Amino acid sequence: MDVEGLGALIALLCADGYTVIGPVVRDGTVVPTPVTSLSEMARGVVDHQGPGTYRLHADGDLLFGYAAAATGWKRYLFPAHRPLWRYDRNGSPTTAAQPIIRQALFGVRSCDLHALQVLDTVLAGRRYVDADYAARRAATFVVAVTCAHPAATCFCASMSTGPAPQDGFDLLITELVGERGHRFLVESGTPLGRAVLERLPAAPATPGDDADVATCVSASVATMERVVDTEGIRDLLYASANSPRWDDVAARCLSCTNCTLVCPTCFCFTTEDVVGLSGADGRDRMWDSCFNADHSLLHGGAVRRSTRARYRQWVTHKFGSWIDQFGVSGCVGCGRCIAWCPAGIDVTEELAAIRAAAEQTAEDAP
Repeated sequence: MDVEGLGALIALLCADGYTVIGPVVRDGTVVPTPVTSLSEMARGVVDHQGPGTYRLHADGDLLFGYAAAATGWKRYLFPAHRPLWRYDRNGSPTTAAQPIIRQALFGVRSCDLHALQVLDTVLAGRRYVDADYAARRAATFVVAVTCAHPAATCFCASMSTGPAPQDGFDLLITELVGERGHRFLVESGTPLGRAVLERLPAAPATPGDDADVATCVSASVATMERVVDTEGIRDLLYASANSPRWDDVAARCLSCTNCTLVCPTCFCFTTEDVVGLSGADGRDRMWDSCFNADHSLLHGGAVRRSTRARYRQWVTHKFGSWIDQFGVSGCVGCGRCIAWCPAGIDVTEELAAIRAAAEQTAEDAP
């Protein structure tokens, strides 16, 4: 498929009643935003990321020349703020259900696909289902993209979550540039995706296309700068509860919650009562963070009162106890927590330091 064919895909999804959410340049970042045409989407930009650093630069004509969007897709399935119920002036409660729209997420990277699968398990795959999330998820069409240009903060290969999507998509796009020109290989992953693909202007793929995709993926893996050794990481973190490294990182951490806000798998929330003069009183749900002191508040006070305890909880849960709870890691290697930490804390560096400290302690033991 050529660029015009990709535009036809967006037009077709819109015509079928989907609200298309695509990557758009806004305020110097690439963020998922409703679009109606290909011209509105980010194009010809690359992202330079590092600890506490995110910058966009114009470069070439690629549509997907950047890594995963700065903010993930979670907010379109698990909104940051949602009214739960309202009551009128007579005190009669009513639900505050928001309308569920058909939406197409366009440009989802493999790390974010895995994040959606994690949220599926947490919010819709257990005994108590988040009905709002489940309804939004069922109404969502997913167009994934092979990540050919990972950022310096990415480590999805270490987490076995990328860069090539394997499942969880309706359509998968791989952008290819070379002697055969600028083109897109499109694969269907579901019957619904196949039905959409058959209505688009596209030519059959060739073995050469498959070879080009394999080369693209191999090159992507080779350019990743960060690595996490996941061997025994759960037991390592459990055994390192008193590691001095937690004090070191706590001296730098601001408890600002940025890492949890951009994390595509964090699902903590709180509820607040809304009381005002408008008469629209009730209760709302909004995202929360384990870095907030009140997050662990019980009748006797906060359980995790220090920044040290809160950072340790986040890392240990994400890479360790999450496996006990849900059977998968809570990290998908997207690297957003590294780029958006104002103190430049690098979780891959912290994990490596904790492992090194544990190995040194073992060597020093009599």
